[in-house]
Amino acid sequence: MTEQHAEHSHQFERGTDGPKVIVVGVDGSDSSLRAAAYAGGLARRQRALLAVVYVQPVLAAGAALGAPVADATDEIAEELVAHIRDAAERVKGIFEVRWEFHTFRGDPYNGLVKAADELKADAVVVGASEQAGHRIVGSVAVRLVKAGRWPVTVVP
Repeated sequence: MTEQHAEHSHQFERGTDGPKVIVVGVDGSDSSLRAAAYAGGLARRQRALLAVVYVQPVLAAGAALGAPVADATDEIAEELVAHIRDAAERVKGIFEVRWEFHTFRGDPYNGLVKAADELKADAVVVGASEQAGHRIVGSVAVRLVKAGRWPVTVVP
């Protein structure tokens, strides 16, 4: 075996061994919580790490309303962590899954891209958008699919 061939034989190929890190975006909406439940089941079956990601919105400098808004998004993040921890505790015995909670700042699309890159995601799971205008602009899910960097599952 040539030296070059030996090097390449040890490289990981996405998709060949099933996903090892599944990123799921949560924002507190019903569809994102369904996505988290779906991703949890997938992580359990694949024996993968479930990375639950909340992207905290960052306001443009001109739109900044001061500390109360930042505090509110921190509060949402804390509520989500508590909610997810409670859910994980309730189903612990049946639903043994390794999971982590991560918070990123930015808009949902760029935050999830950054999360998926930094966490070396093998798959990304998101809830379908519940906002009407997304048919025109394109939902986060559609943009993630178009990025073509990970398998993306959209949960209704």
